[in-house]
Amino acid sequence: MSTAETHSSHHDGTHSHRESGDYLDRRQLKKGTAGWVLLAGLGVSYVISGDYSGWNFGLEQGGFGGLLIAAVIIAGMYLAMVLGMAEMSSALPAAGGGYTFARRALGPWGGFATGTAILIEYAIAPAAIATFIGAYVESLELFGITDGWWIYLAVYAVFIGIHLAGVGEALKVMFVITAIALVGLVVFALAAAGQFEASNLTNIAPTDAAGASDFLPFGFIGIWAAVPFAIWFFLAIEGVPLAAEEAKDPARNVPRGIIAAMGVLLVTATAVLVLATGAGGADAIQSSGNPLVEALGDGSAAKVVNYIGLAGLVASFFSIIYAYSRQLFALSRAGYLPRALSVTNSRRAPTLALVVPGVIGFLLSLTGQGDMLLNMAVFGAALSYVLMMVSHIVLRRREPDMERPYRTPGGVVTTGFALVVAALAVVATFLVNSTAALCCLVVFGAFMLYFGIHSRHHLVANSPDEEFAAVARAEAELE
Repeated sequence: MSTAETHSSHHDGTHSHRESGDYLDRRQLKKGTAGWVLLAGLGVSYVISGDYSGWNFGLEQGGFGGLLIAAVIIAGMYLAMVLGMAEMSSALPAAGGGYTFARRALGPWGGFATGTAILIEYAIAPAAIATFIGAYVESLELFGITDGWWIYLAVYAVFIGIHLAGVGEALKVMFVITAIALVGLVVFALAAAGQFEASNLTNIAPTDAAGASDFLPFGFIGIWAAVPFAIWFFLAIEGVPLAAEEAKDPARNVPRGIIAAMGVLLVTATAVLVLATGAGGADAIQSSGNPLVEALGDGSAAKVVNYIGLAGLVASFFSIIYAYSRQLFALSRAGYLPRALSVTNSRRAPTLALVVPGVIGFLLSLTGQGDMLLNMAVFGAALSYVLMMVSHIVLRRREPDMERPYRTPGGVVTTGFALVVAALAVVATFLVNSTAALCCLVVFGAFMLYFGIHSRHHLVANSPDEEFAAVARAEAELE
């Protein structure tokens, strides 16, 4: 017996139909499990691995000066973007996050493009983190374990399994792990401050690039090339709105959670960049898989940070699995991707939306190239930021009377700044590794081709994100 109802409609070059209540009943998330503190913890959890590893590859591209300047610019971009997303998430609370915002502002093509870019980011970021987890595990020298595929397989299997048990349990486990990871950063900061030497910040030999100096050893172009690694300090915080359907009072708590998380991350990023480089030396840690541990040397503090750093990496790995599953769930439920991917289990966890990207991520992690995977994740992230900021600007101009429980300070000027920097960040990924960025562009194009040929003719009109769009059309027609 078909679950689809007979009603259908055509809009924006797409065809949609209504599904029965049974269809949506099998695609329900657990409601009301997260307040703003838990959401702030989720935001920090998404990102905190970026403090423990990955950012230091930016020293290879721009030296301390280049990475520092890039980090300041990118911090400004993220702050502006978070303020814009806080407004949109208060007005449009649904599990699609950026896809939901873009769907309302830019139509189905823009919505799917944004959702696809986010999926690229979230599917690849855990693969990069898995390689960093391997480096931290190997440096602990436990039972002779070395970095390898079995570590990547173990972390994917264990943490996808926890998510399958249900979101309430998953978010609470995440919150505890994140708290431990923050304690680890405090321990690191106290130990690194005692070893800090200003000369260590600029001990990479200058090249002959234009503008090269001790502060900018790779010249002015190094600032731009360091941008993807500066993004790693904050990448994935935009995933907080993906928890909107599972939050208590999402219009109020999602904005509070994402802004609070950004405040914490600004402090941790500053401390790590300055103290790790100053303690360990830019030249020594620029290609390290566990830079905080190497910066501290062989003492007891290094061992403590190594153990807790593993918790920080696990926190982000765990949380981004949550994020990719919710993004894939939302796109599938609305018919943009195969609808089987959004069916939930008895614990209201989307089974295939958790497992399928996990398998893809595990296969990517087998490359062992964390810096390359990081750059690929940043490509998807930066492209989604461009589309989300365009969405904010369009909604402000086209729907000025939309109910917005939270409004972005500075309005479109704030998000316009984020838009410009995000566009430059997309280009920067090609400066770092043009082949990897081009591969992501090809994958993005393949998704859009699938939408153009197939899924735009099979959208689900009564899914939450499509209903948001329908409400907007109806209001426009009344006016």
